[in-house]
Amino acid sequence: MLERLAIVVFDDVHSIFKYLMITTAVPVGKWKAMARPSLPSSLDSTLPGISREVLSVSMEPKYQCQQCKEILRKPFQAQCGHRFCVFCFKQLTSSGPIPCEACRSEGIFEEATSILNIAVAFPDNAARREIDGLPAKCPNDGCNWSGTLKEYEGQHEGQCDFERVKCEACQALILVSEKDRHNERECEARTLNCKYCKVTFNFKEIKAHDEICQKFPMQCKDCGKKKIPREKFQEHSKSCAKSKLACQFSEIGCRAVVDNGKQQEHEQSSVMEHLRLMLSVLSSVRLRAEGGGEWQEDSGLGLYRGPEDAPPAGAHAAAYNAGRGGSPGVQQKVAALENIVCVLNREVERSALTLEALSRQHRLDQEKIENLSNKVRQLERTLTMRDLQLAESEQSLRELQFCTYDGVFIWKIADFSRRRQDAVGGRAPAMFSPAFYSSKYGYKMCLRLYLNGDGTGRGTHLSLFFVVMRGKYDALLKWPFSQKVTLMLLDQNNREHIIDAFRPDVSSTSFQRPISEMNIASGCPLFCPLAKLAGKSSYLRDDTIFIKAIVDLTGL
Repeated sequence: MLERLAIVVFDDVHSIFKYLMITTAVPVGKWKAMARPSLPSSLDSTLPGISREVLSVSMEPKYQCQQCKEILRKPFQAQCGHRFCVFCFKQLTSSGPIPCEACRSEGIFEEATSILNIAVAFPDNAARREIDGLPAKCPNDGCNWSGTLKEYEGQHEGQCDFERVKCEACQALILVSEKDRHNERECEARTLNCKYCKVTFNFKEIKAHDEICQKFPMQCKDCGKKKIPREKFQEHSKSCAKSKLACQFSEIGCRAVVDNGKQQEHEQSSVMEHLRLMLSVLSSVRLRAEGGGEWQEDSGLGLYRGPEDAPPAGAHAAAYNAGRGGSPGVQQKVAALENIVCVLNREVERSALTLEALSRQHRLDQEKIENLSNKVRQLERTLTMRDLQLAESEQSLRELQFCTYDGVFIWKIADFSRRRQDAVGGRAPAMFSPAFYSSKYGYKMCLRLYLNGDGTGRGTHLSLFFVVMRGKYDALLKWPFSQKVTLMLLDQNNREHIIDAFRPDVSSTSFQRPISEMNIASGCPLFCPLAKLAGKSSYLRDDTIFIKAIVDLTGL
């Protein structure tokens, strides 16, 4: 008997799955027996779906997780055909198989197939490949990343510097890249340890803590001393040499407020003032004693008339006063004040002797200071002369180092680029060579070079000039100077030197016997075009050029 062959066309995976279930009739218990104990690590995930904001295009419904409503992450397909993120599916079925709510909402709930069970669900690799190829962009503001969804999930998700996360302490949204800085410096709810007393407190309480911290460093306003712990500040205030205190004679009228360490100095310098105040108080006491009136409490000395000092009432008052000669309490206070005056007088005498001794010492010190000042001025003059001599010796040494006595001189000029920039900027337009001589007792000469040109050659040429200088033996030489001068810019390949020569104009002041340090320079303002020194010039190597001068000695 021939079996009938049928071609079945399926609309989706859901239809295929239903067909297989019907044709194979595998009971649910058998599916449970076939279930894997756990998912492979490549299919497992601890994250729900990918945010739909990541897609650069609108999301199709088939890419949406039925649980989290986001883009499927490692999609799993249930036996009913609905797709879920593997994380969402595991959460839904963590307590065992449950009905599919998506089937119920669509009105196609079938008890046999609409049960979500991890044992019979399978990874939907076809959907995953489609999702991985979707275009994606980073949803974080400021990030320009773009690529595929697979690249986003594998390379960019969770690593974007522009991603914002919530601070666990203050709940503020911050960039991932700034999380550490926020936790250490900006978070209002962060916990700190006081660097002075090591007590732990909330950042918002830092000002309140600083007000009570016993180790907090304080500064004395009087002496300026810093880093005084609060617990020792009161003790410092009592002993501070520059804290202000009222004079102890303020009770008798002294209004001076002096530094803590200068109380004794003030008392010694104000002895006479204190004595006048004391005498004024004594006079007031005597007047009151002679007047016999009732005593009131005195704000300065605390003098008062007590009950035992009061005269008897009635007819015996006059006799009492006459017999006693005044109140005994007042007499005792007067005697005490007189003793104080005697002590002050002795202190005045002692202070006068001390002041005289200090004056003598001051005069001696002034004389010593004056003598030392004279010695310092003399040493400064000597040092200045030595500096001048040293400078002259250094100059002579430099001249001897480069000096020649045969009329031939080669001038090496290094750092050409820097020196030329100085010339262009006007900082050093010209430079002089060391001196050289026609013979040991002959003419003294030097060269003057303008690296940015001079006169008609400014900005376009090197200008090179010959200078006759005043020498020690000019009186023995023939004047005016009339020797032929040849100037050369040397080709460092020894092929083609730039040469210019001239014979002096004997009528020019440039070649007469010098009456100052050097004569006016004379030579070649258009000596060498600057263009020849550009690029890979054979005249400029290692930022150095060489200039040669030859003085014809014929006839000397």
